Amino acid sequence: MIHVVAILTAHPGQRQAVLDLFRANMPAVHAEPGCIAYQPAVDAEDVGPGQARIGEDSFMVIEAWASADALRAHAAAPHMVEYGRQTKGMLASRVVHVLSPA
Repeated sequence: MIHVVAILTAHPGQRQAVLDLFRANMPAVHAEPGCIAYQPAVDAEDVGPGQARIGEDSFMVIEAWASADALRAHAAAPHMVEYGRQTKGMLASRVVHVLSPA
């Protein structure tokens, strides 16, 4: 299994528009062979002082894939290429961590 934690930071005021496009693309991603989990997440509220916030312009994508091959196929999928095209000008940064179970 491969885990992915991606941190996407939108330009100020653009996070909701990026999330809307992300959510519209989720059914196609969930239908991909090898997709176990693919979900956006934002800062939780009222958790306490120990929380490290990602900020109002950012969100994380939490993913699990059956294999590295499934992840590579996901990255090359036409709907992902289109999502990248649609969001390119909206994103300030994109950091992707690809992890193996420890």
